[in-house]
Amino acid sequence: MSDGTPADQFFDAAIGLLQRACDEESEAITAAGTLLADTVAAGGRLFAFGAGHSSLAAQDIVYRAGGLALMNLLAVPGVVGVDVIPATLGSALERVDGLAAAVLDTSPLRAGDVLVIISLSGRNALPVEMALNARALGVKVIGVTSVAYASETKSRHVSGTYLKDHCDIVLDSKIAIGDAELTLDTIPAPFAPASTVVTTALLQAVMATTAATLADRGIEPPLLRSGNVDGGHEWNGRIMDEYRDRIFYRR
Repeated sequence: MSDGTPADQFFDAAIGLLQRACDEESEAITAAGTLLADTVAAGGRLFAFGAGHSSLAAQDIVYRAGGLALMNLLAVPGVVGVDVIPATLGSALERVDGLAAAVLDTSPLRAGDVLVIISLSGRNALPVEMALNARALGVKVIGVTSVAYASETKSRHVSGTYLKDHCDIVLDSKIAIGDAELTLDTIPAPFAPASTVVTTALLQAVMATTAATLADRGIEPPLLRSGNVDGGHEWNGRIMDEYRDRIFYRR
């Protein structure tokens, strides 16, 4: 581990991962942003899903100032965050076969939509089944995952496959197995996870690409403004009224 305080070391590690993502995932980011722009232009809807801490990155692109108003959260009860008691229930539900099918059957997703699925390991039944079933419905899938897990862990889905195997586009977060960037001789376990930092940055890069791509085509991207700036609520009200048939978080 490099010199400096643990805080310095974490920032160095996170910056290194972000630089790798920028350098190595630029083609996938462009492809993902273009797919979202194509979907918006064609009248399709956008959804994002993540379980546990992967849900943080999904929530970060939903109803977000500076973000696309059309991105909706596909929520699975019990797995969206750590507010469930016990928090370990969410981890258990990720391994339940059939849960994703039940969620998709009752969701507004339809052919022509796009679903962004975030799963660091991509090995649990829920994200794998979510991608499989979504594609069977004619939904395009963008997966955000650490590809390394597929070569160093065993899949928990009956097919033996991973999220990355069932996506139209894959964004690799580059996160090492275990999601902990630092070690110290005085601490028995590795610590300081960086997956949220990198995954969120990847998705915001995709959102930026989508907005710019739409603008290049002469289409005003349906962006939200902060409600804490003058005129923000009025702006957002106009956008939400214009696209109300593709926004589901207002209901």
